[in-house]
Amino acid sequence: MYLETINSPSDVKQLSMKELNVLSGEIRETLLKKLSAHGGHFGPNFGMVEATIALHYVFNSPTDKIVFDVSHQCYVHKMLTGRKEAFLNADRYDEVSGYTEPNESEHDFFTIGHTSTSVSLASGLAKGRDLQGGTGNVIAVIGDGSLSGGEAFEGLDYAAELDSNFIIIVNDNQMSIAENHGGLYRNLQALRESNGTCECNFFRAMGLDYVYVADGNDVEALIKAFETVKDSRHPVVVHINTLKGKGYAPAEQHKEAWHYCSPFDPAAVLEELAKEESGVPQVIPTDVPEDYADLTAEYLLCKMKEDSRVVGITSGTPTVMGFTPERRARAGKQFVDVGIAEEHAVALASGIAAAGGKPVYGVYSTFIQRSYDQLSQDLCINNNPAVILVFWGSLTAMNDVTHTCFFDIPLISNIPNMVYLAPTNKEEYFAMLEWSLRQNEHPVAIRVPANDVIASEETVDADYSQLNRYKVSHRGSKVAILGLGSFFQLGQSVRKLLKEKANVDATLINPRYITGVDEELLDSLKADHRLVVTLEDGVLDGGFGEMITRYYGATDMKVLNYGAKKEFEDRFDVAEFLRKNHLTDIQIAEDIIGIIQQV
Repeated sequence: MYLETINSPSDVKQLSMKELNVLSGEIRETLLKKLSAHGGHFGPNFGMVEATIALHYVFNSPTDKIVFDVSHQCYVHKMLTGRKEAFLNADRYDEVSGYTEPNESEHDFFTIGHTSTSVSLASGLAKGRDLQGGTGNVIAVIGDGSLSGGEAFEGLDYAAELDSNFIIIVNDNQMSIAENHGGLYRNLQALRESNGTCECNFFRAMGLDYVYVADGNDVEALIKAFETVKDSRHPVVVHINTLKGKGYAPAEQHKEAWHYCSPFDPAAVLEELAKEESGVPQVIPTDVPEDYADLTAEYLLCKMKEDSRVVGITSGTPTVMGFTPERRARAGKQFVDVGIAEEHAVALASGIAAAGGKPVYGVYSTFIQRSYDQLSQDLCINNNPAVILVFWGSLTAMNDVTHTCFFDIPLISNIPNMVYLAPTNKEEYFAMLEWSLRQNEHPVAIRVPANDVIASEETVDADYSQLNRYKVSHRGSKVAILGLGSFFQLGQSVRKLLKEKANVDATLINPRYITGVDEELLDSLKADHRLVVTLEDGVLDGGFGEMITRYYGATDMKVLNYGAKKEFEDRFDVAEFLRKNHLTDIQIAEDIIGIIQQV
């Protein structure tokens, strides 16, 4: 096995063309074995096998610096740069991140997990090299889907200004996570169809030299192209036409579904594919639990039928709110995918709302932070009634450092005019969503519950226009617990423990509004409460709990805030992480009992 002999890129250079092709097959077999057992980014890595081999065959990493956009296609790069055991040995699967990580290797230059960044980052490396009179190639690798992001345009616009060595590899597999959207992709199609010769050329228009490789999964063709541009003195784009999921039939045929995978049984997948190809009906699971994404999609599709003004918006992740290809077809022009462009999505929603439409933008918590300026300037200053659904906002949703969903509460809730709501269950969520579409007074964001779909045990309100009115779920005394959103159930558990362990009948409050203080309710607690406890599923700094503490600052009320410490966490064990931040019901109850015995 050639892969077992690869300890650094210099070993790749020793292989013949025939051996490099064998190596490609070995890498795909290794990827399939690990990803089927461990999960990870599937299609992007399968499609970049040959290109990554060719990069390390031609260039001299780390002297020549390779920067991967998003870096969810960096698994092959890791295999060839001394980290192969993390792919060959099941006991070592967790030794490497799913993204480039400088702490792992001198061959990685940035921790990257968000898209459209590589051209800008790599151009900075090139400029830094030039300022110091250095040498070596700087290579940015970016997918065609990532080109739709504003930062990619900005980086490309600047690249020609370098007027020195800078190589941009555009991996064109005609896909983002789902299909690409935007006028740029018409030009990429024209370039592919003309073998790179059509007169209209986006990259040349940016002042960049241009090379086209028709078969981006042909090692020999890629090596020739990379050798042509190596040590170039002018910024150049190498446009390679690849197949996402190359080498694994299910991923080739269902590119969107196989962008990322959870652990799976390869034999069962191939069996299902064979049934699909033969026209045999597949068994549809009947025991799939309810999911907020699917529920949201079906709700919005009903609203779209009732009201032509309702439009769903996504920025390259349509299934964030359940819009599968079939549902996108049903929605037609009432569903818009702007590509990987969160900034545009927010501004577009603001514009639609200003024109009388009813936009609903669904986005993962980790990505909404990319659009802070648009939330503030384009949406909230104008006070337009767009709706933003923030999914997976939680300490436990994703645990890669680039994708943690800890920070949306301080980011969104401190912008004037924004109403940020935190439902605790399914009925409350859809009541809030219904109200947000009906009202015309405020931009509204809803932090979609990040736990399982929970049915309400209480009657939920239909009207949220009287802002910042918290709901008392149970009235007790001495201790008041404010359980925000997904942490309301944690509050229920803490209240129960206090009753069992200390005979304390605590008040339990559902705040509902992240963006404001219920002064009347908080003032009323002063009469028969000594301690207020806030629970929030995010970082404490700048969050909900600090707002409550600030309100009580000049009083005798003691306040305890529970959430996470402000820090970047990577690949953490969820249970351990919660214990470290004192976020288990037992820890919280013990803290409360200790304090009320003293006050």
